[in-house]
Amino acid sequence: MVKGAADYIDFLKRAFNAVELGRSPGPGGKLMHATVQVGDSLMMLADDFCAEFGQPPFAVGRMPFVVHLYVPDADAAWSQAVAAGCEVTVPISDQFWGDRYGTVKDPFGVNWAIATRQEEVTPEEAQARADKMFGGAHA
Repeated sequence: MVKGAADYIDFLKRAFNAVELGRSPGPGGKLMHATVQVGDSLMMLADDFCAEFGQPPFAVGRMPFVVHLYVPDADAAWSQAVAAGCEVTVPISDQFWGDRYGTVKDPFGVNWAIATRQEEVTPEEAQARADKMFGGAHA
């Protein structure tokens, strides 16, 4: 559920090259259901029908999930997302686990991790790099 599902689909097209696969209009001009493809994954969404179904309203603020998007070129995808209106929450950089990675929050409140795998790292190598980065072994 998202407030302004049609606007969100337009945003997803600009920010993440989403392809709209279908939509089902609902009462009052709202979308009952829509499906978009982002990369190789499907997202299903709808407008907020909480009031119509007697549910509490959306909580405003931090959402309890992150959409993790692997792309061939994280820097290009990152720039496109920021240009479309995303707020940088973790700057994109090379990470100890082998990804070029960063996070953004879109104007609708959804958090996105954008990444490209740069190298395969064993769990032991990742742990050693994390220990070095964070100043010591993890308990």
